[in-house]
Amino acid sequence: MHLGIFSFNTDYGTRADELARALEERGFESFWVGEHTHIPASRLSPYPGGGDLPKPYYHMADPFVSLTAAACATTKLKVGTGICLVVEHDPITLAKTVATLDMISGGRFLFGIGGGWNAEEMENHGTPFKRRWKVLRERVEAMKAIWTEEQASYAGEFVNFDPLISYPKPAQKPHPPVIFGGATEKARERAVRYCDGWIPIDVLLEDLPDAIADLHVKAEAAGRDPKSVPVSVFAFDAADEDALMKYRELEVERVVLVAPRHTPQVMPFLDRFAAMVPKVA
Repeated sequence: MHLGIFSFNTDYGTRADELARALEERGFESFWVGEHTHIPASRLSPYPGGGDLPKPYYHMADPFVSLTAAACATTKLKVGTGICLVVEHDPITLAKTVATLDMISGGRFLFGIGGGWNAEEMENHGTPFKRRWKVLRERVEAMKAIWTEEQASYAGEFVNFDPLISYPKPAQKPHPPVIFGGATEKARERAVRYCDGWIPIDVLLEDLPDAIADLHVKAEAAGRDPKSVPVSVFAFDAADEDALMKYRELEVERVVLVAPRHTPQVMPFLDRFAAMVPKVA
């Protein structure tokens, strides 16, 4: 099992390139950042964690610029979006961004995706909240065509384009792994239908073993090998070795730990969990 680190990637926190170097030096497998292009000043959508929306959500830097800096500062560390709000991007432009990052990183990009929860934010980008899941699927399917075909086209309800040519192609073949972020049964259905992995947040799951079993049943029903949809976990509660070993027993591919938000606390946190990297491998 691999260990990765998630950063809120704020303008007042540790720089992405500095954090990436520290992760690689300590043997971590991957570095993940999230995405919010903005937070509408007037918002009805409740924060899924309850209460007021935490400060970092207002201060997140661009994930792709940040991960490019992280990739250029390292040689082995994988870099991932956790998650990219695909419904807030033009798919042709995003396909090129992803391919370029994968090229620059030498095939180290992990494309975590999701639909998001902030209705007003995505509607500012022109995506109706109630249709976000179909928008997401069509954009992912369209990007896969762009990454893998010399002349790609797509005809859907929300994505339509005639044959086009787009380079560079991703370094990874056929493309970077597309990993679906979400903790619900529907999320597992979507992961099986058009993704290459599933990455829920632990605090949103009542029973991970049952959820993994359900994912495998869905994969087999769709004619897929369950191993083709590996499980990663964003772990807000994995605070010790015992918790990590339980994930390992479940054959989780990776656990992504959440780094502290304040810079003075980051390096002690990394040093603490770096000691566990070889133990869970």
